[in-house]
Order: sequence, then structure tokens, then C-alpha cells
Amino acid sequence: MPELCRFYGIVIRMYFDDHDPPHFHARYGGDEALVGIETLAVLHGRLPPRAQGLVVEWASLRQAELRDAWARARRLEPLGRIAPLD
Repeated sequence: MPELCRFYGIVIRMYFDDHDPPHFHARYGGDEALVGIETLAVLHGRLPPRAQGLVVEWASLRQAELRDAWARARRLEPLGRIAPLD
């Protein structure tokens, strides 16, 4: 699963040709959550509250880039990297 970004110990990844709805995987320590790109809601799994807040903040700033990465993943193209949270 390609890594899109890493910040504050959080790793953001996306699978190639994954199922709908458009989402990404966020991992922090032993916790993982699938987060919807459009809603920024946790679709499955969990993260500690602070990590979840950072992921949602990052994703809200990078939503267009996440949509583009999702489209590339569906076409099995390289996803590239997305800038971390500053």
C-alpha cells in the first residue's frame, strides 16, 4: 500500500484500486482508521482522539490532493506524495 504522507508519527496510505467510497488509511501506533475523503469521517477503525484530530485537519487542507490520489489509485498509476501537516 503506497504511503502518501507521514507526520507526527501518523502514516497516511492508500490502496490501489480500492473499494468505494473514496478513502485513505491513517495509522498511528497500533491503531488504524479508514477516513472518507469527502466527509472526513472515520468509516472503519479508530485512532486516538488527538491523532484523529490531526488527520482530519491535514485531510481538510489536502482534500483536492486526496481526490487526485484516489483517481490515480483507481487507474493503478503512481500516487505521489502529499505534503505533511506543518
